[in-house]
Amino acid sequence: MQTLPPGRHLLRSRDPIDARYRGPLDVPRLAAAAKLSPAHFSREFRRAFGTTPHRYLLTRRLERAAALLRTTDRSVSSICFAVGLRSVGSFTTSFSRAFGTTPLAYRAAHPPAAHRARIPTCVLQAYSRPQVSSFREDSDPAPG
Repeated sequence: MQTLPPGRHLLRSRDPIDARYRGPLDVPRLAAAAKLSPAHFSREFRRAFGTTPHRYLLTRRLERAAALLRTTDRSVSSICFAVGLRSVGSFTTSFSRAFGTTPLAYRAAHPPAAHRARIPTCVLQAYSRPQVSSFREDSDPAPG
């Protein structure tokens, strides 16, 4: 029977982090998914992906928080809890370290797409015209 390289087992633990970053994930659970002991799992994870499991999970949560800050008007605390973090203060500190700015400043620097979109007047007029015409000429069949 051929044994799989350790990297394949580590993917079994990284995939749940990517898919279920909101939930409570800890090293023992992830190590069990990779079929490794927690200490060995942490070392191998860092060797394979260049970061610790905790840092990888935090990065996924912060990336999702940044996307929510750009695309929604939810409060910072609501976003913090939605991505699986438990402390708004820690969230703000971690976010500032990762993105170089506070969550509120990040949101201000990335206004919603509705504020950036420029629709030409001719397009607005074409789509705002009534679809059903009430002109008599339009409703009569062509003379034959």
